Order: sequence, then structure tokens, then C-alpha cells
Amino acid sequence: MADSLVIVESPAKAKTIGKYLGSKFIVKASMGHIRDLPKSQIGVEVDRNFEPKYITIRGKGSILKELKDASKKVKKIYLAADPDREGEAIAWHLAHYLDVGPDELCRVVFNEITKDAVKDAFKTPRRINQDLVNAQQARRILDRLVGYKISPLLWKKVKKGLSAGRVQSVAVKLIQDRENEIKAFEPEEYWSITAVLDAGKTVFEAKYHSHNGEKKELHSQEDVDLVLAAMGKDAFVVKEVKEKERQRNPSPPFITSSMQQEAARKLNFRASKTMSVAQQLYEGIDLGKEGTVGLITYMRTDSTRISPIAQEEAKDFIMMKYGPTFYPETPRQYLKKNANAQDAHEGIRPTSVLREPDQMKAFLSKDQYRLYKLVWDRFVASQMASAILDTMTIDLNAGETVFRANGSKMKFAGFMKVYVESNDDGTTEEDKLLPPLSKGDSLQKQSVEPKQHFTQPPPRYTEARLVRALEEMGIGRPSTYAPTLETIQKRGYVAIEEKKFVPTELGELVIQLMQEFFPEILDIEFTAHMEEELDFVEEGKEDWVRVLDTFYTSFEKRLEFAEEEMKEIEIQDEVSDEICEKCGKHLVYKMGRFGKFLACSGFPDCRNTKPIIKDTGVTCPTCKTGKIVERRSKKGRVFYGCDQYPTCDFVSWDKPVDKPCPVCSSLMIEKRSKNGVMIQCTQCDHKEEAIDDSENTDDMKD
Repeated sequence: MADSLVIVESPAKAKTIGKYLGSKFIVKASMGHIRDLPKSQIGVEVDRNFEPKYITIRGKGSILKELKDASKKVKKIYLAADPDREGEAIAWHLAHYLDVGPDELCRVVFNEITKDAVKDAFKTPRRINQDLVNAQQARRILDRLVGYKISPLLWKKVKKGLSAGRVQSVAVKLIQDRENEIKAFEPEEYWSITAVLDAGKTVFEAKYHSHNGEKKELHSQEDVDLVLAAMGKDAFVVKEVKEKERQRNPSPPFITSSMQQEAARKLNFRASKTMSVAQQLYEGIDLGKEGTVGLITYMRTDSTRISPIAQEEAKDFIMMKYGPTFYPETPRQYLKKNANAQDAHEGIRPTSVLREPDQMKAFLSKDQYRLYKLVWDRFVASQMASAILDTMTIDLNAGETVFRANGSKMKFAGFMKVYVESNDDGTTEEDKLLPPLSKGDSLQKQSVEPKQHFTQPPPRYTEARLVRALEEMGIGRPSTYAPTLETIQKRGYVAIEEKKFVPTELGELVIQLMQEFFPEILDIEFTAHMEEELDFVEEGKEDWVRVLDTFYTSFEKRLEFAEEEMKEIEIQDEVSDEICEKCGKHLVYKMGRFGKFLACSGFPDCRNTKPIIKDTGVTCPTCKTGKIVERRSKKGRVFYGCDQYPTCDFVSWDKPVDKPCPVCSSLMIEKRSKNGVMIQCTQCDHKEEAIDDSENTDDMKD
């Protein structure tokens, strides 16, 4: 008969742990939080040291009764929620409800859900860490004060349904600031000159570098003409050849933000999807005969630290699978990237490198496999030897000018045999070989190609870029990134266009008001400092009530001023020329989380809505009469269909091209990849490169 009750958050986690602990333990799930602040009121007694008024979450009554009944049948209760602030708070609420005393050794934490890790954790239970609980309480109350004090003001002065929050407001401001930069950007002209040179068996490119010993920027056609004149008609002569080795080191194991960024770049996952799939891998996967096992360590972390046991296993695996030369002389140690990192948990890694992704594939869904492989590859590569590249630089004289060619080739793959980190512009490092040349060698030019360029504005934020920016600024913590991005879209403050964030008119208005009346909420340094203060509470170095009191003293004055001085603003919808087919009134433009759409001006009496149709100019290949237009799925994904739907059911995820296939006259579509855009036929094998639009891509660094 069972003599202990273990409570975790989810049924999946309960199932996995239950198999490890055996019949003496009952394992049940609380289904997340059981108590919270009430939704109908602020729920914080400001004048009583910010005392929170917790209530049972609606719908949790039957779960709590089940837990209470189970607790009466056992001698010992263990609380095994996730190993972070939020998990500690869940355990604290459960202890309060189940009458578990503050000195009880009831709290069990583990960074990975494997048999050994779970059993070891139950050998060393501890008391609930009140500092962790207080840090979570302070964050929850702080966000409640901001949200429940400013939001009603925005409802009253602007529009119902608006909200404000500490981290979400900063995120929207970053998006708005970037949009302002883009609008204010003035492109500058510049030119490049590329020479295509014949070295016998090899043809390679060299770019203009300098003129009369001075590096000169080319800003106009006149500058180019001067260089072309100075080149003369002579052959290109090798001036200097430089060869050297270059080492490239692996990236550290994933932390929450880097995993979200890389999953967005490599797998096209939204931040929320990444965290959902990671949670499944952490809580446990049924591996058949091996049973249910957690495949990755805890996925909410800002630390790249790795346990010595995991490093030793990785060392043995790498040396066995790839050979001793692929392991560095000493195990790799990674420093904290962010000085504010809590470093409470390990980096994200597989619970065992011996469970190779392809061996796990049969037990995983497609998304689980892809994310597991990404985590596995990244961790194994992080423990491997550096890659070594041979680099070559060739300077060539052409009259009074110097052209330069750069090349490299892989000498030793090292970690790159397993994994290479992506970057935001999607480019990858490839071998670029140059011929073996010596000083004085003469080369014939095949062509000299001047090309005009214009500088590009900074790119809009993708989810990956925004997460990286928030992390670098110290805004939010690992658990907050995904919900923050979801919230700003649901509120209609930003929209997604071509996978990038665009501020809406509503978002712009709210940020203007917040900037005028609550500038400290939008101040990056202030928000980052608040995160530090919460960290100090967690470490027992700061009193959580004092932190809240310091904030609220000035915040209350801001509220009083805003209440008196903020003017009421009526948001006018832009009226379109289209008429509602249901009631005859004009349709107006509205902004949703996936961009603009049309809605009836008679709302709420008429709730008719329509998408804004973008004509591609391509005739439908199925019905031959309709036009192919851009549409959006319910989840916001762009696709292309015939405007005669439902009469014609043509649909394509790829953008059609307004020219027939030169081979079979069928429809051509754009196929996008990290290597660029290809135009290919939908019926035959014909492919061709798209017009080079690389000068208009967002490949500039943030």
C-alpha cells in the first residue's frame, strides 16, 4: 500500500515519475496553479504590505478534493513541481492547502526526468524555499499593480479591452522604435566592382579594395568611372598571397532564449510552439521497452552550465563515435553570457547523448523529433573540438588599383561535423576555394562588373530577434518570453507580416500614452533593474515588500497625474469603399493579430468580416478564369487560392509566378530556402533562379 503522495503539475509528468517510484508512491497532478489573484479585482492590499488575496482557481475544486482525499491516506507528502520560481510558488500554494508545515522536508526538485535523477531527488527533499516564493509573489503582484491600475485608465480614456504590462509594453516599444527607425531611414548609394578572373582551371571573383594605396568607398557612378579608368587594360597581377589557419569554436548548449531563436531559424517554430514541444520532451516520452523517459533537461534556464557527469558521457560518446581528435584537450566550460543570468539550472541538453535522435525517431512526433535533434546536435557539438579552416587572401594589382579575393576551405571539421549555428539572415559558411597562386602571377579578366547598391534600413523584429533583444537588455526571464509575444499579438498591439512584427495604430497609440504618463514602465534600464531586484529577492538579499513599496510610491503619483491629465481619445476606423453584403453599411479597416482585415461598421449589430484580398496577377491554372489571390489561414499562415472559391478549389502554399513554364507552359511558383529563391514548375523539373533581390533582404545585423 502507498505511504507517500507526490504532486506534480501535469499528468504526463505524473505518469513518467510514477513508473520510477513504484507502488509505495501515489503520483497525482495539480494541473498547474491551484490558487491565484482574482480576475475580477486587483486582489492586493496595498496598505497592508501588499498582502495578496489568493483564491482557488475556478474549475480546480474537484482536483483539490482529489488531492485532499489522497493526502489523508498517506504518511508523507512530496511536492515536485518544476524547479523554478513558479514551481516553488505552486508547491507553496499546495502546502498551504494540504496543511504541510513550513519546516516539512517536502520539496523535491530535479533538472531532468530520468530514473536516476528522480530517485536521487527523493533522497534529499528540502523545505520550501520562501525566498523563491517571495520572488514569484513580488513579480505577480508587480505585474498585477501595473496591469490592473493602468488598464482601466486606458479603457476609460481610449478603448475597452486594452491592457498594459511591464515586459509587454517594453516589447511593443522596441517594435515601435524599430518601425520609426525604418520610416526615418534614408538610403545611401554605394557601389561595388567585381572582377571575374581566369586562373586556367579555376575561375574566381575578386572585389575592388583600394586605389593608390588608399581604401576608397565608392558612392557614385563618377567614383566607379575613376576606378575603371585607373585599372587600365592590363592583366591582373598577383601582388600578395596570405595564408593562415583560423579556428572556429562551437556555440554553447542552449538556454531558453537561444533555443527559441534557433528553433525559429532552423525549424520555423514560433516561441510558444518551441516551449510546448520542449515541455513534452522534458516531461517524458514512451520509449517502448525502456519505458517513459524525459529526453531533455529542464527547458526554462538562462545557464549554459553542464553537469560533470553529462560532460563525461559526452566525452566518451564523441571519442567513440567520431574519434579522439574530435574532442578538445580539456572539457569545455562556458561563461555566463548575461551578467544577470540566474544560473539556477543546467543548460538545455539531452538527458543522455546515447539516445541518438535517429534511434528516438520512431517514438516521437515530427515536431518532437526535430526539436530533440536540434537540442542533441547543439549539445554534442558544444563539447567537441574546434573546427579549423585554411583561409587565403589574394591581393591583385590592376593598374593603380588593388582587387582582393578571399577564400577558405575546411581543414578539420571538428564540431561542424555535427552542427553549425544559424544566423538571422539565413546564410551559412561554405567552402570558397581559390586557386594556388604566387606573387607575380598574371591573370586574364573575363569581366569587370560594377554594381549599384543602396543601404537598407534595420530589419523588423522577428520572434527570434525580439527574444534576443529582450534577453540582451535584461528584460524578462526565460519563462516570460513566449507568453509576452503571444500577449502583444492577442491585444492587437502588433501584427505579423511576413514573419516579422509590425506595430498597429492601436499599439502606437498605447505606447505614446505610456511614454507620456508612465515613462518608467517603458524605460529599459528601469525594467531591467526591476528584474535584478526580483533576483535579489530570490537570493535572500532583498525584502520583497520593500521592492514593491519603492516601485509603488512613484507609480501611484503617476496614476493620479494620468487620471487628471490624460484626455479621452476616440479611435476612428478607416472607412473602405466596400459595402457589407449583409446589412449594406460600409466596411472599415481593422487590425488583428495577423494584420489588417475588413469588418462591418455596423458592429456589434452586424459581425460580418472579410479578409483583404491581395491579387497576385496570376490567372488560376485550374479554372482558367479566376485570379490567384493571397489569403490567410485561421492560424495566420499565408497561402494562395483562386478568387472563385468555392467554385474553384485551387490552393498553394507557394507564391505563384506571373509567367508560364518555358518547357511545359504550366504554373511556376517561388520556392524559398536559406540559399535564396528559386522559380520552379509545378508539373515538370524545370527550375531557374529568381531575380536577385539580396540587396533588399534584412541581412543587416541588429
